[in-house]
Amino acid sequence: MTKRYAAVAITRNGIQLARQLGERLAGTDVYGYAKYSEGLVESEGQYLFAEPVKELLPSLFSRYEGVILFFSLGAVVRLIAPLLQDKKTDPAVIAIDERGEHVISVLSGHLGGANALCLTIAKLLCSHPVITTASDVQGTFAVDLLGQAFAWRADSFDNMKSVSAALVNGEPVAVLQECGERGWLPVGATLPEHVCLCSSVAELLESPFSAAIIVTDRLLEAPEESTLLSRSVLYRPRSLVLGLGCNRGTSEAELEAVVRDTLNELKLSLASVRNIATAQIKGDEAGLLTLCSKYGWELALYTPEQLNTIPIANPSDTVFRATGAYGVCEPAALLSSGAADWLLRKKKSGNVTIAVARVLFDGVEESL
Repeated sequence: MTKRYAAVAITRNGIQLARQLGERLAGTDVYGYAKYSEGLVESEGQYLFAEPVKELLPSLFSRYEGVILFFSLGAVVRLIAPLLQDKKTDPAVIAIDERGEHVISVLSGHLGGANALCLTIAKLLCSHPVITTASDVQGTFAVDLLGQAFAWRADSFDNMKSVSAALVNGEPVAVLQECGERGWLPVGATLPEHVCLCSSVAELLESPFSAAIIVTDRLLEAPEESTLLSRSVLYRPRSLVLGLGCNRGTSEAELEAVVRDTLNELKLSLASVRNIATAQIKGDEAGLLTLCSKYGWELALYTPEQLNTIPIANPSDTVFRATGAYGVCEPAALLSSGAADWLLRKKKSGNVTIAVARVLFDGVEESL
């Protein structure tokens, strides 16, 4: 499966609308019930089916990000009920009446993207979008989508439901952001009066909150965990850059061990690593490439000329002879992060050197 969406219809009008949508919404396969699919010729992106829809849907659920059904809402509910597993894995499901008057976000409105897809389809078909999730109706933000555009990651989903409930029910919610992108409030959304933005843990603890959202790349101290985590959602922004240097042939296992040990020493989260930065000559280093692939990190590469633009305290003639630069991990970390200073200057461990910097967001350097 190379396309993102499946549009399924079983009536003549519905099949014609599904075909229109397939032409207008990129990445959409159209499935039409063969008996009423006059004019629909099987080809790439257009398919006929003769079996009952309930037999077709299981395969579509597992293969597509979104399933668009030109059925009544009641029929959709009955058809998808046996297929539901988890809100983090279920596809977006959209219901559209066969005249195309209403486009309804049925399932996975937030994490699955059904609400956004609903708005897109409604615009393409000149229909009325129907979205019923509380945060969208209230015009505020969704806790489970916070920072999604920036690839923030929640440490756990255990408290997501209770924190979301506190937000939409007007209970006092505290937000503490220590680093990461600042523009996380969706366009057109407003911050409710019962949400308090805190500038420090001390301020957070002093506020009378029922639930909290914490955005940080640091590991919480034990007292903070015991006080906060039972009623908080903890998000990890991608805010850390690891400058790495290594001897040729250094294994992925050694590189990973140094990274993990270093971040633990600094009390920083591995989940907040954005990328690794190093010298261009290391672009084919198997251990580095394997490590980046394992965690989905990008590998930023810099020429000797670029690396030498960053002043370092202890330039190395040995490194210069090998790479053409007087240092690798320290200048690479600053070049990639945009920061003015390091959280950790060069540390050597075995075959590896490592430096850590925090990303400069929106022209404001983050510091804890």
